[in-house]
Amino acid sequence: MSSLIALLVMKLFNTLGRTLTDFDPPIGSPVGIYVCGPTVQTKPHVGHGRAAVAFDVLRRYLLWRGFDVTYVQNITDVDDKIINASIEQGVPTDEVAAAAAAAFRQGYEALGVMAPDLEPKATEHVPAMITMIDQLITKGHAYESGGDVYFRVRSFPGYGKLSGRNIDELLSGARIEPGELKEDPLDFALWKSAKPGEPSWPSPWSDGRPGWHIECSAMAREYLGDSFAIHAGGTDLVFPHHENEIAQAEAATGTRFAQIWLHNGMVNLSGEKMAKSTGHVIDLLGAVKRWDPIAVRLFYLRTHYRKPVDFSEEALDDAEASLERLRAFRRRTPGEATVPAAPDLIERFSEALGDDLDAAGGLAVLFDTVRDGNRALDAGEDPGRYVAAYDEMMDVFGLVAHNDNLDDLRADIAEIGTRFGVTTGEPVAMLDALVRARNEARDSHEWATSDAIRDGLAQLDITLEDTADGTRWYRG
Repeated sequence: MSSLIALLVMKLFNTLGRTLTDFDPPIGSPVGIYVCGPTVQTKPHVGHGRAAVAFDVLRRYLLWRGFDVTYVQNITDVDDKIINASIEQGVPTDEVAAAAAAAFRQGYEALGVMAPDLEPKATEHVPAMITMIDQLITKGHAYESGGDVYFRVRSFPGYGKLSGRNIDELLSGARIEPGELKEDPLDFALWKSAKPGEPSWPSPWSDGRPGWHIECSAMAREYLGDSFAIHAGGTDLVFPHHENEIAQAEAATGTRFAQIWLHNGMVNLSGEKMAKSTGHVIDLLGAVKRWDPIAVRLFYLRTHYRKPVDFSEEALDDAEASLERLRAFRRRTPGEATVPAAPDLIERFSEALGDDLDAAGGLAVLFDTVRDGNRALDAGEDPGRYVAAYDEMMDVFGLVAHNDNLDDLRADIAEIGTRFGVTTGEPVAMLDALVRARNEARDSHEWATSDAIRDGLAQLDITLEDTADGTRWYRG
């Protein structure tokens, strides 16, 4: 981290108050981030990937800036949806949750998302939730009714401050469902007594399970304290989930829960929000198999995290082409940079991401870096300052795939190279030499040699694509 980066003040759009807020704790100080994780009743769709990537970049940027980040992302592994999936599939709820959670981890890992520092499961933190519910009852903010426990919404004066809704607006659409024994239609469940066959835990009120909202309040408090820096999630969670989290936590502790609330926009398909509830989804695991997973990540980053983004095959194809332009520059400059990064580029990049995570602005700086680096190479100049800047930016964006250096194909590429007179160099350099040899053979109408090189690389899952700007290669 340079001293230049340390001087820049970051601004984040705080949903609480709907304003850009300075985020400028001392460099090196602890920063707690809590991100609402998935409810694991089925495999993830590309909307889940968008949230994961957005806040992964926030985390990477803060780490790059020198902060001590603790990143907590929960797993909701007990819920009505999971219970319903368990009944439909005829398997226990814990098996449904475990299988879905594994699919989420697989998808996130493919996208280059860093694993959370802590990944608490709701089922492993029920005692902490019971403790918080008991505190709320003691303070008069909650009440037991027929084995259930409800939060008294009207007891918390600040209710609605995150979503901007007032009590009268909420009351017009509120109603008491059959079987609920609420004092007020606005009240929400903190504890639900178990129905026959449902998973349950003992509590002072009944054998039952926690409501959805209480779990995040309790787990964030357990790992990050009564008050912490940033709480994040999708815009679909602003109300009621995050609104209820604030009410529960602040009513229990008497202090501000999270300082800044961040919310990412949804991924749309044919103009409609992706949602498991509607079946209007694109499977994330399928997407990262069809397209380069890092290109899927780049697709997310090209739109500001707070705005909705439209999913389309054309957009993913274009993201793959853009990623290849980035990678092609680094293949021209193998090895680590030996000089400092260009300070003007680093400053522009940090300013862009410091402006409410303007990833599109940061990407513009990255592509400028590639352009200037290529010009330096073409002119026979040392591109080191551009290479160093490129490496930093790619790392912050998480766009560096673990297979970019082709080390896992070293022996296979060397075997093909030996057949066609390419015998030295790192795997990427050898591959570039093989591409040149293939093109020279094609220009000389030596079709057998040209096809043999292309087909040999195809067996390694390396595809050659001839474009107006020359031949590019990519894996997959």
